[in-house]
Amino acid sequence: MAKNQQIPVYLFIGFLESGKTRVIQETMEDERFNTGEKTLIVLCEEGVEELDKSRFYGQNVVIETVENEEDLATYFENGWHTKHRIDRVILEYNGMWQLNNLFAQMPEDWFIFQSMMFCDATTFLSYNQNMRSLMVDKLMNAEMVVFNRANDNIDKDYFHKIVRGSSRRAQIVYEYPNGEMEYDEIEDPLPFDKNAPVIKIEDDDYALFYRDLSEDLESYDGKVVKFKGIAGRDARLAKGTFIIGRHIMTCCADDISYNGLLCVFPVEKGKDVEVRNRDWLIVEGQISVERHKLYKDKGPVLYGTSYAATSKPEKEVATFF
Repeated sequence: MAKNQQIPVYLFIGFLESGKTRVIQETMEDERFNTGEKTLIVLCEEGVEELDKSRFYGQNVVIETVENEEDLATYFENGWHTKHRIDRVILEYNGMWQLNNLFAQMPEDWFIFQSMMFCDATTFLSYNQNMRSLMVDKLMNAEMVVFNRANDNIDKDYFHKIVRGSSRRAQIVYEYPNGEMEYDEIEDPLPFDKNAPVIKIEDDDYALFYRDLSEDLESYDGKVVKFKGIAGRDARLAKGTFIIGRHIMTCCADDISYNGLLCVFPVEKGKDVEVRNRDWLIVEGQISVERHKLYKDKGPVLYGTSYAATSKPEKEVATFF
């Protein structure tokens, strides 16, 4: 392995008995994938199925096991991942562990190349109802969601709605017991017109707007938007500048957070906008995607053209449902 080489990580996420191990086994038996690269497989849970290394197409594979979530830090600190001089990683992550813990401790030269979530279609709704925050954590970070053990009786519209409540980008796939695969083709039109001269965001649609803005930032560059939000003032920001946004609940009360845009209004020297912290406003302005210290990278800066005081919406906290 060359010095400073970036290591791709194939992340398999899902709850116990969701089919992750089976797919890893099939992947490693595929000669199109396993062509001799030194592969580190990290297993973070022990299910009924076990990997059969003897059947792998290539044998240049090392398997490590992490039994407890707190052991992740020890795993990386001990340098197990470096002593094997690997080319890539397959990581089977425990569905009961938060992904942020992994992302915070992952080596700097590792990057998520592909993230796939596997769900047992027969237990998905139960997990979603009883462990919603853990479910959302996985759905938000998945590029593909595979429902195995699917059958004709499942409500695909409802499954689709649950996935889209956490992510608009994840591809959805249904796998049937006979091995047949079916791709979800349900359209997801946004509840607002992104091509309108002024994109008007209704109160109930702010969460969807903000998520789409976050996931498809560049498409909003130059767009004019109008929406209701709560102002956030900070003395460190220049005059005429404040944050405008809403509190969004992704899955439960514990994960409510304020999500807003930097808003800039032209003011004369020494003057300021008449906006107080926590004022409810209707704002209109043009979004510019640019770097700002608030974002530490590129982000949406709303150059305001008008604002007016307004009443709070019927539901102060925005949601996806």
